Amino acid sequence: MEKSLRRYAWIFVLPTLLAFTIGFIIPFLEGLYLSFCQFTTVSNATFNGIGNYIEAFQDESFLHAGLFTVMVAVVSIIFINVVAFVLAMMLTQKLKGTNFFRAVFFMPNLIGGIVLGYIWQILINCVLSLTAQPLLALNATAGYWGMIILLGWQQIGYMMIIYIAGLQNVPDDLLEAARIDGATEWEILWKIKIPMVMPSITICMFLTLTNSFKLYDQNLALTDGAPNDMTQMFALNIFDTFYARAGKAWKGIGQAKAVIFSVIVVIISSFQLGYTRKREVQQ
Repeated sequence: MEKSLRRYAWIFVLPTLLAFTIGFIIPFLEGLYLSFCQFTTVSNATFNGIGNYIEAFQDESFLHAGLFTVMVAVVSIIFINVVAFVLAMMLTQKLKGTNFFRAVFFMPNLIGGIVLGYIWQILINCVLSLTAQPLLALNATAGYWGMIILLGWQQIGYMMIIYIAGLQNVPDDLLEAARIDGATEWEILWKIKIPMVMPSITICMFLTLTNSFKLYDQNLALTDGAPNDMTQMFALNIFDTFYARAGKAWKGIGQAKAVIFSVIVVIISSFQLGYTRKREVQQ
């Protein structure tokens, strides 16, 4: 029976593999080729060598977008994961109304990015106007912290649910044994709970990292790169290069930027996954 299942397993894998090939692998390979071309449509591409990549790395707006993206990603990853873990710790205690608070904290994740961006644009501009500060369109610092607040408000509840699942997986007898041996709650947290929750930390770190880097819709709605593209992130810069600038040269440069962006995200996320997985503890 087992041999028969193995023999015909490829039949069940085939539909997913075909969809993945058609929807991802082929477009990615075609996009990789187009990054070495000048084009307006796929059918009229002319090979350009590494010229597009040279132009991309010489584009100061792209380099600034990369720096701004890293600044947003680093702070938001720390902020989201720390707050989500603290909330998960609180909501795994024997308190009344924990299910209600879990639902409340998770709800912002259900709101679309564009809508969320415009909501927070209105809220932040109202606060800035009351404090006699320049609005987001003229305030890069407020735009930066606005992105952090927006990301945190949207993602903390989702990461909290993952951390709650991890904390509920920690064996009660292990915690009880540690308390009997005289361990403090602080020691239990750092030497038992956090090591045992490392699989959840791996997942949450990966999700917050990739979500922060590939952010587009919230960036577009909240600041649209204003003022003077100072709050423009990677994805928005690539979109503007590809669609907002006329000429086949800009299409190729935009495609080259997209490939560079993909490579950066893959390298950083792979390093993060390898680093955190080494610290996971088998139960």
